[in-house]
Amino acid sequence: MGEELPKPTYRPPSVSPRQFIGGDGLFTLCSPLAAIAGAMNAADPRPPSDVSAGVGLSGLAGLFAWLLICRNWPGIGDVFALPGPRAPLSGEHAALAALLFSGTPMVLWSLLVDKVHLRPSTGLDWRSPRPLAAVIDDAVTKIAGLWATWALIGFAYCVARWYWMGTYLFAMKVIGWAALPMFVLSVPYVLWLDRFSINPRDGPWHFGAMLIGREPFEPAEVKAHWRSWLVKGFFCAFMISILPPGWANIVMLDVSAIAGNPVLITHWLTELLFLIDVQIAMVGYLVTMKPLDAQIRSANPHLSAWVAALICYPPFILMIPNGPLDYHFGTADWAYWLDGHPLLLAAWGAALVLLTGIYAWATLAFGLRFSNLTYRGVLTNGPYRWTRHPAYLSKNLFWWASTLPFIVTTHNLNDAIRNTVVLGLVSAVYFWRAKTEEKHLLAEDAKYREYHAWIERNPSITRALGRLTGALKPKNVALQPAE
Repeated sequence: MGEELPKPTYRPPSVSPRQFIGGDGLFTLCSPLAAIAGAMNAADPRPPSDVSAGVGLSGLAGLFAWLLICRNWPGIGDVFALPGPRAPLSGEHAALAALLFSGTPMVLWSLLVDKVHLRPSTGLDWRSPRPLAAVIDDAVTKIAGLWATWALIGFAYCVARWYWMGTYLFAMKVIGWAALPMFVLSVPYVLWLDRFSINPRDGPWHFGAMLIGREPFEPAEVKAHWRSWLVKGFFCAFMISILPPGWANIVMLDVSAIAGNPVLITHWLTELLFLIDVQIAMVGYLVTMKPLDAQIRSANPHLSAWVAALICYPPFILMIPNGPLDYHFGTADWAYWLDGHPLLLAAWGAALVLLTGIYAWATLAFGLRFSNLTYRGVLTNGPYRWTRHPAYLSKNLFWWASTLPFIVTTHNLNDAIRNTVVLGLVSAVYFWRAKTEEKHLLAEDAKYREYHAWIERNPSITRALGRLTGALKPKNVALQPAE
């Protein structure tokens, strides 16, 4: 079928550093359509969101402030005569510090502006603290459950070989540093929190009661407890492992080297947006705390949801090179095929940046509540006013637009068909993930059911796609009696 064309030397990223993480993003309407939507929504108001836009925006401001400090550290060091080397702060410790700079403003906004600690959904009553003597027995049981949970997760880290290779080594180092402070600080934290807890006998308590054997426990509570901590244990290690590479890339970027090159500008803008996504999402995994109303209320109980999610992440991922769902064979991506057409390159690159912006905005909309496979409240604002799954939608559109799987350098029709079908299967996996998430949330919260119905009634991408897929389904034909 002809000789294969030479491969391009530059290949922009076709996936996010956390390419596999489910979440959501941004959608911009032209003003006439927005006006129509606003008029229709006046008669059918959108259900309120559990997270305000200010939470994510404050985290973004803090992240950018730290990023500017790190990029300009040599000059800052000179001005203030600081000790140490004069180089940008691009290392692992700076990447971890970024979590503090983005997370602290989000926590402060949540407490001081949104006052989330006063919401009934926290399960806390600040008006009637119980005396310490009244909570000590339950607190000891709960601490035993937490410590045993962390010990078992640590054992799993030790025996799972992939945690001791590549970027996971950094994650293991960080978790090792954090282990002792977690164990020690959990004692005063639990004792303090249980004084205000309406129901202190939660999942950790039931697991502790099961281990101690002095009081009856609920097996369903123990299972729910373990589902939540399996989510945290699995995804925290993965998220920590991918923090340093993206941080170093952005801090060390020479902006003058990419000026006037639409391909490189696209590449580095998407890198920046992925950095925002990863940093804000990591904060969400860390602060699952009741005083912030960011606790995991439930983890998805459906096996299909776990399968659909885990096949998108290491070490179970199916989309790796030469994996079952690798759709890159013989492809050369958008920059290769549009080379020599600067206006088209700029327009296509802008579209890819927009899609990545949608993806990052979705994570910002979560504020302190991002995590996979969990229910931590209902989002109805930002990108969620247009679709229930903006991140999945934007992510998959990005992959199709950046990879162009139906065009191959091998000039082999079979390769083009195979790549197209396989990327279609990848998109189907994310559709599957979306449906399993909806199944979980619809069963958990009447507020989500209200939002789900509102999206169906009002102009939205979700409703448009639903009508399209509905039109493609075969119609039921009434059977006629035989004559």
